[in-house]
Amino acid sequence: MKNADITKKTPTRHDWERFDAMTEAQRHVAALRDPDAHPITPDNEKLMKRTPRVTIVRRALGLSQEGFAARFHIPLGTLRDWEQNRKEPDAAARAYLVVIARNPEAVSEALEPQPS
Repeated sequence: MKNADITKKTPTRHDWERFDAMTEAQRHVAALRDPDAHPITPDNEKLMKRTPRVTIVRRALGLSQEGFAARFHIPLGTLRDWEQNRKEPDAAARAYLVVIARNPEAVSEALEPQPS
């Protein structure tokens, strides 16, 4: 197995009683002290990617993975990688997914073979 993690993972223990005893202000201060748990602010929200979730778009259209991949000319392996969070769509693919989400019929029509 490539890049397999063979170390045994121990579950993280959380002190929920301590957390439940904190006020909202104390929780906020604790979050600010943790560099990995900063609250979302308007400034850092602008930096977040806004890609439609492929699974949600596909299911909204009532398509299987195979059907979605075929209809929109996306390699099935790529679609599965996106849905299983093994890979992120690049900028062009994110734009394509936005267009599919907003107007799937137009995309399907544009991809139909044209008579010669």
